[in-house]
Amino acid sequence: MVEGGKGAVALEADQIIHLVWKPSVRIEAVDAHAAMAAVNEAADGSEYPMLVDMATTESVSRQARGVFSIPCAANRIALLGSSPVDRVLANFFLSMHVPPCPTRFFTSRPEAMTWLLEGSTPSS
Repeated sequence: MVEGGKGAVALEADQIIHLVWKPSVRIEAVDAHAAMAAVNEAADGSEYPMLVDMATTESVSRQARGVFSIPCAANRIALLGSSPVDRVLANFFLSMHVPPCPTRFFTSRPEAMTWLLEGSTPSS
């Protein structure tokens, strides 16, 4: 679990870090910092692609978006959403902040996973 309980982070057998936010959460800076700390802990000094499931996220504060611009153990990030609101949140973030690594928004989990694994190998 991410400290504060709003999400969960795990390095799965597919060698992708999965960050899943709970339904209807409002992500504040403290939550973003906690999530990034959990990502770095899961990676244990290496870098991996990361799938961020934000399909039911209600909002992301301006301060949290700034935190998500700080480099972490992710070397490629797929933002997975399911609604027009998710797309707006992701596109707003991508237009206002320079992501720390290649980052794209998807509504299809298989497409996101394929993109994450393109030429991606863990590095330390």
